[in-house]
Amino acid sequence: MRRKKKIVAMLLAGGQGSRLGVLTAEKAKPAVAYGGKYRIIDFPLSNCAYSGIDTVGVLTQYKPLELNTYIGTGSAWNLDTMTGGAYVLPPYSVGESGEWYSGTANAIYQNIGFIEQFDPDLLLVLSGDHIYKMNYKWMIDAHAAKGADATIAVIPVAMEEASRFGIMNTDDDMLITEFEEKPARPKSNLASMGVYVFTWEKLRKYLKSDANDPDSDSDFGKDIIPTMLAAGEKLYAYEYGGYWKDVGTIQSLWEANMELLKDDPPINLYDEPWRIFSRNPNEPPHFVHEDAKVVNSLICEGCRIYGTVENSILSSGVIVERGAKLYDSIVMADTMICEGAQVDMTIIDEQVVIGKGAVVGEANDPRQTDKEIAVIAKGMEIAPGDIVAAGKEVRDDS
Repeated sequence: MRRKKKIVAMLLAGGQGSRLGVLTAEKAKPAVAYGGKYRIIDFPLSNCAYSGIDTVGVLTQYKPLELNTYIGTGSAWNLDTMTGGAYVLPPYSVGESGEWYSGTANAIYQNIGFIEQFDPDLLLVLSGDHIYKMNYKWMIDAHAAKGADATIAVIPVAMEEASRFGIMNTDDDMLITEFEEKPARPKSNLASMGVYVFTWEKLRKYLKSDANDPDSDSDFGKDIIPTMLAAGEKLYAYEYGGYWKDVGTIQSLWEANMELLKDDPPINLYDEPWRIFSRNPNEPPHFVHEDAKVVNSLICEGCRIYGTVENSILSSGVIVERGAKLYDSIVMADTMICEGAQVDMTIIDEQVVIGKGAVVGEANDPRQTDKEIAVIAKGMEIAPGDIVAAGKEVRDDS
């Protein structure tokens, strides 16, 4: 029996995130920590909850265990309702062998059966690797008002940056006239956010046709959207005016975290009307010793600070021992910075030990701003007195 829904959301969360290096060696990119307390996937899931969308399919693929466990039933985001829920949807076996999702559109195509359980009028397609707060209801209302077949969220970017994005060229009514993927000479600065609303009946037809095309990459940007445009379908751009950050690289992840330390951060994590929900262990309050020094930093629950922490973000359970100095860094859960260690401009994954007196990054001059970012993989131990150069990646095989 079908459970009729106006809209179902499908959240693409299976990407490998290879540009994040060792941070995604054992987990999918949407499971990477952000802002001390959060995971990247917390943002689209929270947005769905606030937008009144209670049925979300989460499409996982690469290293899904940690992400699957984290999502659970969706209770942390108030999605575990009697009529909805968060559903983890990995690739599954059909016939004698399984089939990996070969592209973003193919991931949706393989789950047509799941979607049709709810007989939706609309399908909201989201990416699981962006930091932003967005009320999808406003975009859905715009889609209905225009009588659109597809609506694509866009954000204005600097013209000199536009060649890094998929760019939508529109008329005065925001009707999309042309889509260009990373154009060398962009005609517009309206960059796709990877947030789409489709009229489901229309999209289903194009997904099935694309699945039968052996030359297709089965990707929304490369295949589905250009094909719909060429067929004369009504595709509109929806301009979003808030903060949006693609955290797909080490540099952008570091920047997104550091932006939280500004006097007026571009995204407000303390906003009661639109809090970001998260599933975290219940840690005791953090402790800052009277001899410690903490300046312009976010310190999560369960941390114990005895040394110096400046301009940094610490996830839960981090210990900074006496005499240790930490500058301009992101430290993920249950990591220990031992006595006398110096860490500067580094991203440290979970359960790392920085040994006594070790030096990581260019710790001799914390005021220097043009340094490369060092990265330490999950579970690594930096031996006492060791030196890890700025920009170096430390992992099991390094």
